[in-house]
Amino acid sequence: MPLVTTKEMFEKAYKGGYAIGAFNVNNMEIIQGITEAAKEENAPLILQVSSGARKYANHTYLVKLVEAAIEETGLPIALHLDHGDTFELCKSCIDGGFTSVMIDGSHHSFEDNIALTKQVVEYAHAHGVSVEGELGRLAGIEDAVNVSDKDASYTDPDQVQEFVEKTGVDSLAIAIGTSHGAYKFKPGQKPQLRFDILEEVEKRLPGFPIVLHGASSVIPEYVNIINANGGRMPDAIGIPEDMLRKAASMAVCKINIDSDLRLAMTAAIREHFAQYPEHFDPRQYLSPARANIKSLVKHKLVNVLGCNNKA
Repeated sequence: MPLVTTKEMFEKAYKGGYAIGAFNVNNMEIIQGITEAAKEENAPLILQVSSGARKYANHTYLVKLVEAAIEETGLPIALHLDHGDTFELCKSCIDGGFTSVMIDGSHHSFEDNIALTKQVVEYAHAHGVSVEGELGRLAGIEDAVNVSDKDASYTDPDQVQEFVEKTGVDSLAIAIGTSHGAYKFKPGQKPQLRFDILEEVEKRLPGFPIVLHGASSVIPEYVNIINANGGRMPDAIGIPEDMLRKAASMAVCKINIDSDLRLAMTAAIREHFAQYPEHFDPRQYLSPARANIKSLVKHKLVNVLGCNNKA
C-alpha cells in the first residue's frame, strides 16, 4: 500500500465522530512505537514531520522509514508536513513524496495568509497532495513555533468560510484554547476549550474537517518520572482528554500529538539510566522508550481519538 492523502481519512472520521491521530516523528524508534500501536489497534495514521525534524533526521531517511512502516503494517498512513511556513518548504516536501502539507500563514495578515495558502494549495493539488491551513494563533513553544500569550488569538468564525473558499484548503487548523509545548497551563489554571467557537465554525463549514494543534495532555506520570530521575520540569497541566474526545466527536478530524511522545520517551530513558547507569548500548535504553511510546499511542487511539478499528 502506498502513502495516502488525508481526504478519505477525514471524510470517514467526520461521519464516524472520531479523529485521526497526527503524531510527530523524529527517528526510527518513535515511528516504530507509533505504528506498532496502530497496527494492533487497526487505526489509520498521520505521521507528521516538522521543519526541525526534517533538518535533524534528513528528509530522505524519514520518508524511507515511513515507507518501511507501511510495508510492515499495511495501514493507511499519510505523511504530513507540520507547520510549513513558506511556499518553498511546502514545495520541497511535496516534491519529496509527502502526501499532505500544512502551510501556516497565521502570523501574516488575513489577506496575506489567504494569498500564501492559495499558492501552496494550487501547487499541492496539481500534485495530488492535501493541504491544511490555519486561522488563529496558538500560544506556546514547539520546534520553530513560538507564540507568546499576548500574541495568541482565537479563530474568528466570521473568517473561516471566506478563508476556505478563497484558498481551497482541504482542512483547517483553528485556535480554541489548546497550546503548543509541554507548559500549557500552570497549576491552578483551568484548561478550557472554546467549544462555542468550534460549534460556530462547524455551522459555517458543515462537513469540513477541522484540526487541533497543541493537544498533548502532559501526562503527570511522565513528568513525575522525569523529575524523580534528575529532571527539572516545572509542574504543568495539559489538555484534559475528555475535552479532546468531545472535540473528536464534533468537527475535529485530526488531533496533533507531539509533547506527550517526547515526555513518554524521555521518562523511559531517564528511568532506565537511573536503574542501569552502567548501560551504554542505545538498544538498551531506546527499547523501553519505544515501548513507552507504543503504550501511550494505544491509549490515545482508543480513549481519546476513537479511531481504533477504523483503518
